[in-house]
Amino acid sequence: MVLHDPVALSRLAFRPTITTLVELWMEKAFDVEDGTLFDIAGVKSRVKTKQALKQIGKWQVARALPALLRLRRQGKVVHQTVGNGAGASGSTRQAIQYHYDVSNDFYRLFLDQRMLYSCAYFDGWHDDIDKAQRDKLDMICRKLRLQPGERMLDIGSGWGALLIHAVSHYGVVGHGVTLSQAQFDLSRERIAEAGLSDRITIELKPFQDLSGSFDKISSIGMFEHVGFAHHDEYFAAVHRLLEPGGLYLHHAITRPAKKTVRQFHRKSAEYKALTQFIFPGGELDYIGHSLQKLEAFRFEVHDVEGWREHYARTLRLWANRLHDKFDAAIGMIGEPRARLWLAYLVGCAISFERGDALIQQTLASRKVKGPSKLPPTRRDLYS
Repeated sequence: MVLHDPVALSRLAFRPTITTLVELWMEKAFDVEDGTLFDIAGVKSRVKTKQALKQIGKWQVARALPALLRLRRQGKVVHQTVGNGAGASGSTRQAIQYHYDVSNDFYRLFLDQRMLYSCAYFDGWHDDIDKAQRDKLDMICRKLRLQPGERMLDIGSGWGALLIHAVSHYGVVGHGVTLSQAQFDLSRERIAEAGLSDRITIELKPFQDLSGSFDKISSIGMFEHVGFAHHDEYFAAVHRLLEPGGLYLHHAITRPAKKTVRQFHRKSAEYKALTQFIFPGGELDYIGHSLQKLEAFRFEVHDVEGWREHYARTLRLWANRLHDKFDAAIGMIGEPRARLWLAYLVGCAISFERGDALIQQTLASRKVKGPSKLPPTRRDLYS
């Protein structure tokens, strides 16, 4: 690691938080040479932050103090955010567009050819990202037991890849909803290019405003934006939209549960930084609470599958691809934001590898009396 700005250590001494560290990285106060961010982030320090700060000589702080005070007076800002951190803005259009409307071309730099921005499924552990994302799409469709002619809703449909796959290979009629203008525009273009405009429709609206009824519903990497205050509203909407006995696939990142709810809702410094810089309004549930809500809103839970290692590998591949095309990323979104995104992908990969972040796919159905209509075994999924 190379230090470019001597004021950096003093800024850390005055405000020893991960937010300061992220800001310094974005400002290029320090950099990595002869390696990548994974080489730094992957090593868990044995020295606590306070202990490390004590090792900063007082003369270093004093020497940098005039420059530090000058920066504080100037209010140096390299990155604007939306909202006030976790849960501040719920699933609002402003928060969603802040993250997803960065640039379609920027996302193309590191995502697969279908532009899937969610955890891939590695049927072969050394598969490339394109095959792993295709296998993910197929696994979702198989879990939903899609049949020709069924009506499928994808809540948070992104750039349309899941619906295009489901309609092309399983013969369903698809409908998607997103709050991102960039995703809405490009998904409609891609659907038209695939010749599926008569079988897939996309709307730019919040899930609360959806109407109609569907045989199958998917939600892939969208629930993280809903926020705890809107969980009841969300599950009530899914129940209202789903036909009795219909299947719902809930794919979401979670955090490990704590001994008490109060402890769970205490946000770590890393979590606060994530919602400040990357996901304004985002909140991660714990799987037990999600299952409780599903049952409370009259769903029957059938399967829960953890994909933590799959997401760790997905994120590593994304980060490496962005690193390889970093100059292009800088040209599209500027160096501070490009550095932020690289740090975000690396940090998330490490979090999933360590088990600090989790992800599950949960299959549930709108509860009915009698048989669930699912096969008695899961051989159809994994054979």
